[in-house]
Formats: sequence, C-alpha cells, structure tokens
Amino acid sequence: MDTALLFLNNIISTCGVPKIIISERDPKFISQFRTNLYDMLGTNIAFSTAYHPKADCLAERMIQTMEDIVRRLCAYGMEYKDHQGYTHDWVTLLPEVQLAYNTSKNSTTGKSPSLL
Repeated sequence: MDTALLFLNNIISTCGVPKIIISERDPKFISQFRTNLYDMLGTNIAFSTAYHPKADCLAERMIQTMEDIVRRLCAYGMEYKDHQGYTHDWVTLLPEVQLAYNTSKNSTTGKSPSLL
C-alpha cells in the first residue's frame, strides 16, 4: 500500500496535519510525490543527516519505545478481543499502543506527543 495513503488515513485522520515530520532519508519519504503532498499540507520535512545515525535519535527512540511496549504485551499474553473472538496478532494491538504512547507524558518535556 502506498505510504502517502497510509499517512493520510492513519496520521492526518487521527492527529491532524503535522507541522513537521522528522524522517530518515528513506526513498519513500524523499520522493517528489511525498514532497508535493507535504507542500500541499503545509508541513515541513526535516531529514536526518546521511551516515550520521545519531541524527535519527528522535525517530529511533520512538520506534524503540513502541517495540518495547508491543514486546511486553506479547510476552504477557495480551490478546485483542474482536467481535469474532480472540487473536494473538500483535498488529491488532498497535492502535491501542499508539493511543497509549501519544497520550502519555514525556518525562523530559512534561507533555504528551499528541500535544507536541
């Protein structure tokens, strides 16, 4: 599925249009289509510096935190109950993990990611 469509359906629809997006230099995010999309939305793009992994720390830290949460939920046998029964598919836990992360206060900033 196209990254831009996923972005529109999952980020903008739930959080609104971001003022800035911090991204690695992945070709999916550098392409002309995404650049035009961000221009239309009035969003700035801040690419990390090539060959400097420390520049990716903001994105990498968030990914690490999300992975830790999902790993712990799976380790404790957390299940997602839907109308058809139970499933152990960790992907089904992601919306709840995202909500928990976005509404939790950061110890450094004192604000939740959804407020920043």
